[in-house]
Amino acid sequence: MSQFQANLKKLPGISHLAALNLLDAAGNVVATIENKAGSQGSLSVYNHLGQTYGAITPDAAKKGLELYAEHTEDARLHPGKHPNIDRLFEVAEQKATLRVKHVFAV
Repeated sequence: MSQFQANLKKLPGISHLAALNLLDAAGNVVATIENKAGSQGSLSVYNHLGQTYGAITPDAAKKGLELYAEHTEDARLHPGKHPNIDRLFEVAEQKATLRVKHVFAV
């Protein structure tokens, strides 16, 4: 099991979520992470960061990069391959904050 997979097992469940919307300071949706194959790990990480930090702050972004474990270095070496990790690099470096808005499953 990868370190990332081990980290995911420690995070809160996401079965109640359909997606997360990430909003900039003006309230515009800048990204959506859906609860579907291929993005559920990112949904788990961002949900956890939102619950723990109240938003995706620079400190939250740094913690998220730790949680992504081996994928963080891959994202650093291949920009664009992991957009959800790239976004955390941007937040950490630019000292920006993204609000998290939950979209609940029905």
